[in-house]
Amino acid sequence: DYGDSLFFAQQMISNACATQAILSILLNRPQVELGEELTAFKAFTKEFPAELKGLAISNSDLLRKAHNSFTRPEPFVGEERQATKDDDVYHFISYLPVAGKLWELDGLKSGPVCLGEATEANWTDVVRPVIQKRIEAYSTKEIRFNLMAVIADRRIALQEQHALVEKERNMTVGKVQSRSAKLPSAADLERLAATHPPPPAPMGE
Repeated sequence: DYGDSLFFAQQMISNACATQAILSILLNRPQVELGEELTAFKAFTKEFPAELKGLAISNSDLLRKAHNSFTRPEPFVGEERQATKDDDVYHFISYLPVAGKLWELDGLKSGPVCLGEATEANWTDVVRPVIQKRIEAYSTKEIRFNLMAVIADRRIALQEQHALVEKERNMTVGKVQSRSAKLPSAADLERLAATHPPPPAPMGE
């Protein structure tokens, strides 16, 4: 039982498996900033069963527009039939770690599948044989497979790295300037000696 730890929706539209696979990842990664509309969608559907979550996806104007903007001329629209396992010929599913376990999220199934223990650090090692087994199951009649990852925007990552380098550089420059102010050069010491009288001799000499 996955309870509230996972967002899982059954696929209700036959041509939207890729969009739903990406959505399954985004809505199950707390570190992803979803934006106002997706955050509201996730909260609104939180208590829905998987089938109603799928219907909510198919009825979302936001998701329909996003899907149609990236796909071939095959619109994201409701159909008279629900997606079935016959649509598995060209199908996308998601794998991700949540709450210490590795999950397979396949909209053509009735619920998520727990694949065992996994952490953020080792889940790719755990999922590798699972993916390999799936590929081998179709290898006699199919050679076209796609393995994709949802990652952070590289531009944002580079900007954050640049900002960190600049911060460290400024801190280093500040330290050097501070130290140089406390440690006068030899010429500075000579000028100070020339402009100030020598200290008095100790008493008794």
